[in-house]
Amino acid sequence: MSRWWRLFLSLSFMVPFSLPAQDAHTHPAPEKLGAVSFPISCTPAVQQPFNRGVALLHSFAYKAAEDAFRSVAEHDSQCAMAGWGAAMTHFHQLWDPPLSQAAISIGREQIQRARAGAASSERERKFIDALGLIFEGDYRIPYRTRVSNYERAMSDLAAGDQNDTEAQVFYSLALLADASPMDKSHAKQKRAADILEPLYRVYPQHPGIPHYLIHAYDNAELAPRGLLAARAYSQIAPSAPHALHMPSHIFTRLGLWEDSIASNLAARGAARRQGDTGEELHAMDYLVYAYLQSGRDREAAEVVQQIKDISKPNISDFKIGYASTAIPIRYAVERRQWADAANIAPTIGAPPHVVAIAVWARGLGLARNKRVAEARVEIDKLGQIESRLRASDNDYWASQVRILKLEVTAWSAQAHGQGDEALALMRKGAHEEHAIEKLPVTPGPIVPGRE
Repeated sequence: MSRWWRLFLSLSFMVPFSLPAQDAHTHPAPEKLGAVSFPISCTPAVQQPFNRGVALLHSFAYKAAEDAFRSVAEHDSQCAMAGWGAAMTHFHQLWDPPLSQAAISIGREQIQRARAGAASSERERKFIDALGLIFEGDYRIPYRTRVSNYERAMSDLAAGDQNDTEAQVFYSLALLADASPMDKSHAKQKRAADILEPLYRVYPQHPGIPHYLIHAYDNAELAPRGLLAARAYSQIAPSAPHALHMPSHIFTRLGLWEDSIASNLAARGAARRQGDTGEELHAMDYLVYAYLQSGRDREAAEVVQQIKDISKPNISDFKIGYASTAIPIRYAVERRQWADAANIAPTIGAPPHVVAIAVWARGLGLARNKRVAEARVEIDKLGQIESRLRASDNDYWASQVRILKLEVTAWSAQAHGQGDEALALMRKGAHEEHAIEKLPVTPGPIVPGRE
């Protein structure tokens, strides 16, 4: 494919279709998702829409991306890679959970459709087969096994052609998806960054490259290296709310609170206009975090009140449930409003690890008000949630709940006059917290244990 044809494909989804002259005053802003070139063997008419779908995929605009790939399939029923793209929208590699039972079922159907299509190149078959490792097999196969197999398959695909940009970028994302939060050496994050940094110099308008660099650098060790990508990503794909939000991951790490506030105000507005409740609440959570860290309590309080304006959020969705639960808790605990914290009640229908945050806040508020017997009830609840998470093989969140339990237990001991025991418990919780990286869905603990 010639350089000029590739440029045309990359830029063609950055401008709107022409409208009649009399409607010129109603033109929407041109869609800007970045520049992606992912050549496929389908009919030429669907190449540009497919590129657009991949661009949306790289900015985690999963619903819009799924619509784009399904449209490709409608216009070319034999386009195998349309099935790959649709399946990929159900593999949320850096979110929690990355894969649900329902997603496995839908993804498996799309992979079967892809294999039934006219995949005329070995490259396309490798993309499809690699993703098949995520969705195929018994439902009881652990996610960690699925994603490790996928990472190895993508490693082979990327090694087979160093000039295949999309293979390199998706392999980098696979490395991040398979990175253990227990690995404080950040080995896979560094490997991903080593692949992405040279690509960024060649493809500065590619949306996935700075996006995944931000994720690779979203830790205390590497955060300063992510500032360039953070400054660029929102300018590359401003039509995607997630692209407007993502820079704040680095801004939060570096304490650039005004930058984080600006980033999340823009992301929140875009998400609301597009009806993306999860992204809106996610931005609001980071926004409250930044407001509180910069002493802007009044603005934080306004955001807390605005949660009530969101109509019927799906609390069972972790991204929505976490943010809507964490925001008022951040406001109460950060400002040491222990009576307010003691009155926090878990949201009905939220995932257990979201419920745990509310139980922790309530227990902390009770302990700080020396209502030790009542705090003990909350400690027991946290123990039950931890056991439930362990039984479901969710060791990451079980460990996080254990830390929350240690913190409430420490403050209960302090209220009981057992200062030495309280200090030992708090040190233990802080040490365990420091040994585990946060997941991308949160800006960090409500209040760090060491604080």
